[in-house]
Amino acid sequence: MLQNLSAAVEKTCHQHRGCLRKRAEEETAAEVAEVPEGIPMLLPPAELPRTQIIERTRHRYEDIHRLLEKRWTISAIARRLNLDRKTVRRFRDTDLDQLLVSARERRPNGVLEAFKTYLNTRFTEAQGQVSGTRLFLEIQARGYRGSRQVVRKHLAALRAGTAEPVRADIPSPRKITSWIMRPRETLTESQDERLLQVRLACPDITRACDLARAFADLVRLQRGYLLLEWIRQAEQDAPKPMKGFAGFLRQDLDAVTAGLTLPWSSGAVEGNVNRVKTLKRAMYGRASFELLRTRILTQS
Repeated sequence: MLQNLSAAVEKTCHQHRGCLRKRAEEETAAEVAEVPEGIPMLLPPAELPRTQIIERTRHRYEDIHRLLEKRWTISAIARRLNLDRKTVRRFRDTDLDQLLVSARERRPNGVLEAFKTYLNTRFTEAQGQVSGTRLFLEIQARGYRGSRQVVRKHLAALRAGTAEPVRADIPSPRKITSWIMRPRETLTESQDERLLQVRLACPDITRACDLARAFADLVRLQRGYLLLEWIRQAEQDAPKPMKGFAGFLRQDLDAVTAGLTLPWSSGAVEGNVNRVKTLKRAMYGRASFELLRTRILTQS
């Protein structure tokens, strides 16, 4: 149940990632507004670089929408382009700009990524008249462990106006989900602060977080008598994935209530079943039933 709950929370975080991006952009805009007047803004333009994943996303979007205009079905497009139907549906329902931003965010962070904001600010303050060696020494004192050549390359891109925009530090849906699903006392001060910022940025993620933690308490403390009230609250004002999870629980309400109330568990039985299946698959087509029986009995 906790695994299914975790999947619903992660899906909610995926769906409302735009809230986090919007808040990060607002904070970036506020930082830009603090730059003193008279200093030209020489920061890189908000244009995505032409990387392989960006170009592939563009071409895939064009191919899918070209076939959609010809009234092809989702399944037919998936077979034609050798894609999963979920991928085709996502490209159909999502704007190209959002897809490109998502593709860019999947690129791994470089060693310079955490220092780009500082470099861009210093570059702007000096109106471009600053040496790469000096900036390299400054960020090295702040913990940079990369090469000097990487810094010079970034400054050259700033002067040419071709540098990538600094990516907002947005935690991934999986990371947010891990913060929500873990017991609150196990989070570090930094993780708790970042989760608070996420909650402030999106009311739907906040609601999912509150419901998830309440349900986790039901499981850990075996308070099955509160399950029906939890389901009602989730069905009333929760994000769609959480409502789906609540509906799943309602379909088998008696069994779930018993699981959250009684001390017994089928975990031992399930473990033995998985063990037998593992042995059976390992021997499939290569041994007799008698050998399978012997192995199961000797490993019991």
